[in-house]
Amino acid sequence: MSRSPSVPDRPTLEIDPEMSDAERLAALREHYADIVQVNEKLSERVDAAAERREDLAEQVDRLERENETLKTTSLYVATVEDITDDGVVIKQHGNNQEVLTEVSAQFREKLDAGDRVAVNDSFTIETILDAETDARAQAMEVDASPAVTYEDIGGIDEQIREVREAVEQPLVNPEQFEKTGVEPPSGVLLYGPPGTGKTMLAKAVANQTDATFIKMAGSELVQKFIGEGARLVRDLFELAAEREPAVIFIDEIDAVASKRTDSKTSGDAEVQRTMMQLLSEMDGFEDRGEIRIIAATNRFDMLDRAILRPGRFDRLIEVPNPNEEGRERILEIHTRDMNVADDVDYAQLASEVDGFSGAEIESLTTEAGMFAIRDGRTEVRRADFEDALDKMEDGDDGLSGVLRYAH
Repeated sequence: MSRSPSVPDRPTLEIDPEMSDAERLAALREHYADIVQVNEKLSERVDAAAERREDLAEQVDRLERENETLKTTSLYVATVEDITDDGVVIKQHGNNQEVLTEVSAQFREKLDAGDRVAVNDSFTIETILDAETDARAQAMEVDASPAVTYEDIGGIDEQIREVREAVEQPLVNPEQFEKTGVEPPSGVLLYGPPGTGKTMLAKAVANQTDATFIKMAGSELVQKFIGEGARLVRDLFELAAEREPAVIFIDEIDAVASKRTDSKTSGDAEVQRTMMQLLSEMDGFEDRGEIRIIAATNRFDMLDRAILRPGRFDRLIEVPNPNEEGRERILEIHTRDMNVADDVDYAQLASEVDGFSGAEIESLTTEAGMFAIRDGRTEVRRADFEDALDKMEDGDDGLSGVLRYAH
């Protein structure tokens, strides 16, 4: 610790009676200069002491706050399950422990089932918390409109038409359905092989409409603790109701809506609880309003029959690999910003990539561009596409060999 500077000695003045007036004046001036110097040193000492006092005051304030925090008992978040004559049944978040606790008259009048409250270690309700949607549900809301449009999707024109009829038109032109007396489809399920454009279709719908777009993956709904997945599903639909018109897109829905089994494991039971909540939200007693649901899966065969029935998914739309005309259109879409040579024949290329998905065709165009860059060229030639196709086919053969070895 640094030691405070010592207080300077006060200067003294001694006048010799035998001094002349000039000598006395000089002595007085020197004495005055000494006093000014001592005063400056004392002023610096006062300023340093004031700064030190401010630092100590801040430290004292911080220590007092920390002390108050340490003395304060931590509170836990719980949900009111039921209000009975004997007390209030609450369920603590995290461990899902249900407790019957007493409450004061002032709290009993304000409490309703489903309210969030803060309880202490003795499970006494300390305060009523504001209703809050799960932060994970809020994070799934897409703020910026996706850049994908229907013009960016090729080879599935019929599927685009059906999705627009079922999802987009009821949101953009609800009066037409009302005048016709037709109830819009409740939901659309897109199924087919990977890479055929199912997710792009959902993004195009979000781009075309002003509706709130909420995107989630089925695996995100599978939670660790009992009841958490069902709660997240409920919060997602509540968020959509607050933001309607809204579109909820559930990708990989087979993760949470697979066929029910007789398995007794806690994990399978939790997945089934989450699915039951999803079924309830999709086809409950209350009208969903302007909320449309799109789901996508690569494993249609794994889905439970309950979720496929009309009223939940009124339209089941298969999105297959594109035909030759569709493959040609996809090649044109993914090369429209590329510097392609005149010797590239899209029709012939489309015939050579029979069985390719839209995503694989996009990968083919990217790989062809990489071959041109590797040779130091800015133009992509026919030979680049041939080399890219050979590379992709060799990669597929290698993967098949690995899979055969693994089995």
